[in-house]
Amino acid sequence: MGTIDIIVIAVGLAMDAAAVSLAAAASGFAKDGRAVFRLAFHFGLFQFFMPVAGWFLGIGFVSYLKSFDHWIAFGLLLFVGGRMICSGMDSSQTTIKKDPSRGMTMVMLSIATSIDALAIGLSLAMLDVNIWYPSVIIGVITAGLSLLAISIGKRLGVLFGKRMEIVGGLILIFIGSRILFLEFFA
Repeated sequence: MGTIDIIVIAVGLAMDAAAVSLAAAASGFAKDGRAVFRLAFHFGLFQFFMPVAGWFLGIGFVSYLKSFDHWIAFGLLLFVGGRMICSGMDSSQTTIKKDPSRGMTMVMLSIATSIDALAIGLSLAMLDVNIWYPSVIIGVITAGLSLLAISIGKRLGVLFGKRMEIVGGLILIFIGSRILFLEFFA
């Protein structure tokens, strides 16, 4: 497997994390450098780690997880997206209560956007590809695209204000729904 193939895979895997980063920034969650770093770092780290985990866990576990991984991703994205929509609809709220770039919310988003990378790790193991180089490329590209998406999302947030929190929540729910749709109809 060549570098170009790995880059194409990495960009494909990074799209969900980039979309979540854009939504979080547009919703006003990535206001400072620490939040921006946390989003990009965690998405990149989980996208690096999950192929490695897939590589080491083996066929038995991944095939078991594959039967319901789409439900896990959907549930996590629905939960976080629903919270963002409720927060965006609360007109009495002037500041955002819960930063998704912190704590368990960040972990849930990182897992939800990187579950498919677990299967990629298994696939690379079957192709007898050394896992470390592709995993580093996947992690770096994910972090970079997340940073780019945050930059774009911040501009959207300034233009549209609190309504972007609702849009961000809808984007997360859409991503989760798309995961289910692709699982059952693709």
